[in-house]
Amino acid sequence: MSMNIMAEGGGSGVPDIKQQKQQISELLETPLKKGDSWYLVDSKWFKQWKKFVGFDSWDVYNMGNDASNPGPVDNSGLFVEGDVGNLKEHLIDELDYVLVPTATWENLTIWYGAVKNQPPVHRKVVEYGMFVKHCKVEVYLMELKLCENSNLDNMVPQKFSKADTIETIEKEMKRLFNIEDEKETRIWNKYMSNTYEQLSKKENTVQDAGLYQGQVLVIEQKNQDGTWPRQPASNNSSTNSSYKDSSSSTSTNSSRYITNSSGKSPYSYSSYNNTSSSDYSRSKPSVQEGLCGLGNLGNTCFMNSALQCMNNVPPLTRYFLSDEFKKELNYNNPLGMHGEIAKAYADLVQHVWSGQNSYLIPRNFKMQVGRFAPQFSGYQQHDSQELLAFLCDGLHEDLNRIQKKPYVELRDSDGRSDEVVADEAWSNHLKRNDSIIVDFFHGQFKSTLVCPECQKVSVTFDPFSFLSLPLPTKKERTMEVFLIRLDPKSKPLQMKVVVPKHGMVYDLCKAISKVSQIAPDKMAVTDVYNHRFHKVFAPNDRVESITERDDIFVYEVPVNSADDPDTIIIPVYLRERNSKRASFSYSSSSYSLFGQPMLIAVPRKQTTYQDLYEIIMKKMSRYVRRPDTEDWYKDDQEGNEVVENGETEMDSDSDSKEHCSSGEDTTQNHKEDPPTPPSKEKKTKSKPLDRRSLLFRMSLVNSYGSAELARLKDDGAPLRFNNRTYIALDWKDKAKEKFYIETEAEDSEPHESMNLRSVSRKQQVDLNECLNLFLTEETLEKEDSWYCPACKKHQEATKKFDLWKLPKVLIIHLKRFSYNRFLRDKLDTLVTFPTENLDMSSSVICPNGGPYQYDLVAVSNHYGGMGGGHYTAYAQNACTQNWYYFDDSSVSDASKEQVVSKAAYVLFYLRKDRVEEYKQSLSQVIARRGEETTENGEAEEEEHIATETSDRKLRSHTGARSKRHSNGLSDSEEEMETN
Repeated sequence: MSMNIMAEGGGSGVPDIKQQKQQISELLETPLKKGDSWYLVDSKWFKQWKKFVGFDSWDVYNMGNDASNPGPVDNSGLFVEGDVGNLKEHLIDELDYVLVPTATWENLTIWYGAVKNQPPVHRKVVEYGMFVKHCKVEVYLMELKLCENSNLDNMVPQKFSKADTIETIEKEMKRLFNIEDEKETRIWNKYMSNTYEQLSKKENTVQDAGLYQGQVLVIEQKNQDGTWPRQPASNNSSTNSSYKDSSSSTSTNSSRYITNSSGKSPYSYSSYNNTSSSDYSRSKPSVQEGLCGLGNLGNTCFMNSALQCMNNVPPLTRYFLSDEFKKELNYNNPLGMHGEIAKAYADLVQHVWSGQNSYLIPRNFKMQVGRFAPQFSGYQQHDSQELLAFLCDGLHEDLNRIQKKPYVELRDSDGRSDEVVADEAWSNHLKRNDSIIVDFFHGQFKSTLVCPECQKVSVTFDPFSFLSLPLPTKKERTMEVFLIRLDPKSKPLQMKVVVPKHGMVYDLCKAISKVSQIAPDKMAVTDVYNHRFHKVFAPNDRVESITERDDIFVYEVPVNSADDPDTIIIPVYLRERNSKRASFSYSSSSYSLFGQPMLIAVPRKQTTYQDLYEIIMKKMSRYVRRPDTEDWYKDDQEGNEVVENGETEMDSDSDSKEHCSSGEDTTQNHKEDPPTPPSKEKKTKSKPLDRRSLLFRMSLVNSYGSAELARLKDDGAPLRFNNRTYIALDWKDKAKEKFYIETEAEDSEPHESMNLRSVSRKQQVDLNECLNLFLTEETLEKEDSWYCPACKKHQEATKKFDLWKLPKVLIIHLKRFSYNRFLRDKLDTLVTFPTENLDMSSSVICPNGGPYQYDLVAVSNHYGGMGGGHYTAYAQNACTQNWYYFDDSSVSDASKEQVVSKAAYVLFYLRKDRVEEYKQSLSQVIARRGEETTENGEAEEEEHIATETSDRKLRSHTGARSKRHSNGLSDSEEEMETN
């Protein structure tokens, strides 16, 4: 019997599963290439396909799901419900979807088809970075707001790729606003408060132009007299012009700051390459130095939060404001970034602390970061700690005082004292690393490894710039499930239960048992997806493999083992024709699944078609009404055709399979198996059912319900089942409409646990608990095993960290985000920490260290969950000594008590014995810069007045001369009269 190819696009000539596996395996090795198209495939479907073809070595047997046809490619889990084509937000690669090249997508849709009316999700490969090239698939397109110059209020949102050019956008805007193709137009960036920047380089891409999510673009048409409604600054006589031609900048990406200034011009522009004193207004400062917000370029709150914290570290800010960094720029460091990151950061710091800006948009810094760290070049949400790590490393290498790093040989302790080994390691570190970052941010760990076999002890001393502390995590997890009882009259019970976070599925069953009084051994735990069993979990499967997005249905079953000699559990699906209410179609049977799948317990032997039908009808009795003869006679009179032998139209498909009483898999992939011999046991035939009263016929299908293997035969003989038997109930159209009560079928009963906001409340922990957990000895996992030089093999050694030397600026990173193979989670536990007098002395084991008392100066906050959320910052201003809250472009007062919250993510501490010195030094630099700014501003003003006076005299003289010429006077006569 040939394989059944489901859905649109299915056809003949399909390779066997071994060939499919080989072809796809080779195609998945395709490297990312700029401009290529890749496709998103729902992870659930793709995992089922991998099981079907045995793609992974461990996909050998999975509770009856292996070797099961996955059906048509189904991406419905990726789309917003009710909006096919619009992707859900915050989808995660590998967890929610997999990326496949075009050839892979074409093969899969040819072999299996694709869901009807579901658009494919194809995305371009975009190249990020300038010096460091990095290709990745652009999953989320950038939404821009488009409008006409004549109607700025009518903004039309439109999505574009970062690889699209300004010319592409211009063509799309002409189409949207019905502008003739030959009409000359210009495109402008529109910023807040009517500030515009012309996008004159039409060959630039969205990425090149630095456009961001939600950016407003304005199209203007040339006037009939050849003028433009908007004029660039160079052609506008007004000194208050808020327009800028992007071609006038030396930066190819138009990467400049847009600042809110206190001068006459409310917005001004600069880039590091062409910044001059005239770029910014020099009037008296109107805001406190350092209290400058940073505008959001589109999901760049993570960067703004990190920058505000770094900006408020007094010794680092003083270093950049005093221009000391210029003497230490290292342009030749192969590990550095040609000094560009240091210069961009210095430019940012100087404008933040100028006292002239209430906020600015750090486009220049953002673009420079994207040049060297492609992972930050887009406008997706990232981690503020990761940005901080890159910034510290980038500043260090750009300002490294070591011009040529010497080779340093690393040595083990070999029994030497800790003091000797630590001093040697620190000395070696300074031979290659010497910068402002090392001066203030680098400390030293002691790492001890012990081999469990030979007891070899390895001690190393390593530098660090971040102290990443784990949080004492709750050992339990709350899971939401639906319990389906054996009693057919009971509605599904929706409940929340608490299970061990790293427990097994059997632990989930025990938790449900406490609520339901059902024995854990009499439960089947399943993941139901699109009306089918996506997975049946084994008792020893880890609950970590169950994600928050999975719909978990737990079925009560009468037997506790699949090997029960008398009873077998059979999965049952409900299907209907696609003629009226199709969500997708199969090319052979044209059925789609609906309703909740069932697990039916039936006797292994002596179960006839009629017996099975009655068992299933009883199971559905809560939401299926039994018909009587009168019902069918009425339907027959209304046109329900009855064919020969009492079969309805539904039972007489011309392409139907041969009737079968066996549950054996008869797909193409098993055609080499011998046919099932007739049963030798004595059969007791029963009278066939009255076909006029049947609501559905029954068929053997694959585990996805998408391929019909054979029809069950109603000949009165016992049916034969095995552990891979799946049955589909193929409903007649009118029968489903009349007797299937959909509202009852979908109804459920909430358990009292559903009313609780959280079954397990999160507790408060102290920073010292996190520190002690970090310093606790642990045993390495197998995948992180250590190679023992004595045993000459990898060992699961014990490992312990100790603090040996702490830096002047201590950055503590609270590891709120946890990742593993199955689960990604964020911990919102409240960690209490001191804002003053943090004493780390007891945690440092170096006998000559200290003092190690610290005061808090800044905190990076994260609100929300995984894949999204929002970053802000708290920081103490060195000049006012007060705390402030930085939320992108907004800066507001804050109290010390507000700083300690569940959102605290990265903490910045300054060593207490130097706090006043650092703050006073910074204040002096700021005061000196203010004086210089005032003097320069006055000089510029005097020069401006003198120039204006000279210009007026010249204009007056020129005007008089023109008048004389018009009266016929010569130049000499004009001069005589002037004198």
